[in-house]
This record gives sequence, C-alpha cells and structure tokens, in this order.
Amino acid sequence: MAEKSCSNSSCSKESCEGCPSANKPQSFLEELNIYSEIKHVIGVVSGKGGVGKSMATASLANLLASKGYRVGIMDADITGPSIPRMYGLTGPAVADDEGIYPVLTDNDIKVMSINLLMPDPETPVIWRGPVLANMVKQFWKDVIWGELDYLLVDMPPGTGDVPLTVFQSLPVDGIVIVTSPQDLVKMIVKKAYNMAATMKIPVLGMIENYSYLKCPDCGKEIAVFGKSKVDEVSKEMGVPVLGKMPIDPVLTELSDEGEFAKAENPYLEAAFAALQVLSVKDKD
Repeated sequence: MAEKSCSNSSCSKESCEGCPSANKPQSFLEELNIYSEIKHVIGVVSGKGGVGKSMATASLANLLASKGYRVGIMDADITGPSIPRMYGLTGPAVADDEGIYPVLTDNDIKVMSINLLMPDPETPVIWRGPVLANMVKQFWKDVIWGELDYLLVDMPPGTGDVPLTVFQSLPVDGIVIVTSPQDLVKMIVKKAYNMAATMKIPVLGMIENYSYLKCPDCGKEIAVFGKSKVDEVSKEMGVPVLGKMPIDPVLTELSDEGEFAKAENPYLEAAFAALQVLSVKDKD
C-alpha cells in the first residue's frame, strides 16, 4: 500500500501543498535480489487457520510446474511452516556472498522457508510481528530465486503483520483466498477480501477445501462440514470460485510422507486458468 508524502526534503509541511513531490505516492516495495527475475507474485491467503491453505498452495505449484512453468514457493507462514515437510525437504539451505539458494523439490519447484534455515525444524519460532515481517522481506531480497514465472506466497492466516508486509513490500499480482464450508466462511472471507481491497490487491478468486468426501463404495459426495457456502459468497462479492477440493486421503498421505511432489490435484483447473491469464497478458 502506498501513502502520500512529500519526497522533497526542502519542503515544510506548511508549504509543500503545492509541491509536485507531495502528489507522488511513497512506495514500500522492496528490491528483488539482483540474481532473481520473477514475472508474477501470487499470494495464497485465508481468514483463519486449518483450512488447507498450504495444501492449496502446493497443489497449485505442482499444477503449474506440470504445465512447464517455472515455479517457486515462499513459505511466509514463519511460525507455522509446513511446505518443506510436505515435500520432504530439509535444510540448511546453501548460502554464499550472493545470497541464499532455495531448496528444490523433486518436481523442480524452488522453496524457501524458515524451516530450511534452522538446524532443528521442530524449534519454535518465538518472534514478535516486526521480526516475522522482516524475515519475509529477507526471503524476497536475499534469496536467489533465479528466473520464475510464478512465485506463490503461502501466507499465515488472518490479517496481521506478515500479510500486511507481503502486500506492501512485494509486487503482488493478485491473491487466492482459501476457505472451507463452515458457517463462519462468509465473515472470514470478507475479512481477507476487504484487506486486499484496502491494499488495492486484486482477488483472483476463491478455493474451497474440504468441500465433500466421496464415498469409496458408492461414489456419493458427503458434505462432512456442512453445505458449501462458497457459491453464495462468490455471487455476493463478485469473486469467482476457482476450485472445490474434496477431502482426499491420497493427498493427505503424500503430504504426511513428504512426497507431495507426486501429488496431482484435478480440482484446480479453474485456478490454473486464472493464473495462466497473467502469462497470456505477458505476451500481448
């Protein structure tokens, strides 16, 4: 988010009203590492925890990588990182005078997470908000991402310091909101939506996780967490639904075994199409 302030040091508050500098918005964007070139930054957010945001992030990354795109995942959930575990990645990440190198998954996705920088991944990160926010900036400035078509930022739930830092400091092209079928979904999604609107970040759409469980015997779809509200919210806010992910034991097992690079999620083709539009625009 940019706020107006006069960039001319010779102006006083009383006299700078007519100064051209006063109308120039101050940018909070951080400079990308000089050895990196990233075409699109996509935030994956949720209003609350436990909705499968990291599962959606990793599934999108796998889908993009399978289509030939160069993909990275920035695990910005500093206090609750899960991306490295899902892919079976361990640290420490390699670093030199030029920066920190992300760790590569078996399907060639570049990953950076706090768990790849700490000697023991089970050590809790007990930091205050500003320190967490600065770590996200370091993931942008100090990590050598190389050439990427998409960098997916897996953000912590809520609307706190880290999402605010990502929206202000990174050139985010848009966000995807991950939600679940519970009754609170409308209020929670609106919080995430309103924060993005306040920060002038486009909302590309919503992904609903835990939409249903398919009976292995008869194929019937069982709404374990109640009837879906996502279509209702989608219509009210004018935001498309990019996928409805069922409870899939196979995806859960691959995640628990650290083999998520093998995971195929056929429920996110609409999400892929929404992201692909950005690449099409690059060619126009």
